[in-house]
Amino acid sequence: MSASDLPEHSVDSANQPRQLTPAIAIADLQQTEDTSKRYYAAWWVGNQGVTDEAARKALIEALADETDRSPDGGYPLRRNAAKALGKVGGRAAVEPLIGCLACEDYYVRESAAQALEALGDQRAIAPLVALLDGGVAAAIAVPGKPHLVQPYDAILEALGALGATTAIADVEPFCHHETARISYSAHRAMYQLTGDDRYAEVLVQALQGRDLQLRRSALMDIGAIGYYPAAHPVAETLAENSLKLISLKGILEQTLRDHSDQRTDQPLTPETIATLQLMDDLL
Repeated sequence: MSASDLPEHSVDSANQPRQLTPAIAIADLQQTEDTSKRYYAAWWVGNQGVTDEAARKALIEALADETDRSPDGGYPLRRNAAKALGKVGGRAAVEPLIGCLACEDYYVRESAAQALEALGDQRAIAPLVALLDGGVAAAIAVPGKPHLVQPYDAILEALGALGATTAIADVEPFCHHETARISYSAHRAMYQLTGDDRYAEVLVQALQGRDLQLRRSALMDIGAIGYYPAAHPVAETLAENSLKLISLKGILEQTLRDHSDQRTDQPLTPETIATLQLMDDLL
């Protein structure tokens, strides 16, 4: 079960449901006896958007937890704490999350990169670029593991969202990585960093691919960059309507930002109207 699939309530030692409040969740995070309560509390704080300073402090402290270990040696609580800090962390969480980029747990590094992307702090750029050291030649699979040596997709997407134009030379080679998902992430980032439609068009072409998982990935990448020329191809993609709506929502939001300087009494732009119509047709 992933953290996002957790139920709306926790369970106490007597196997009875217990409703959380911010105060209870913070208390659960601060105790050290029951790792399952701490794990759930970290998810809950992020999911509920609890911005209490005590909650943030407890989450930051959880990034160094040594008690919650998975059979493969990972740190489940650290992963959840990093994800939560991406939603509620603020500036104080940036340096601790940067520290997590050196964690031995691949999934902690992945969660930290995603959180740093969400927080949008430029301090994260150099440490993220450092994880691309060795370039594509070093981006290989870990023997016996279902992942590469680094969470390259999360790193590349974070650099794109952070506007890390100084990293273009580090990012561009990953457009040619043999793993399609990594290549898509690099094209997504390069479009954000350069505005060159050629990178976005690769993602549009990917919507016609044979692999459903890769079509889903391309949908999310297009939504993240808000590439309007992809609106109709997105609506026609052979994938779930729910995912197409998420992608179109990203396009819609970008069209609104592009025309945010217009007066509020002016009618919607043709691009906005067309995107709304596509979304309405999918409902």
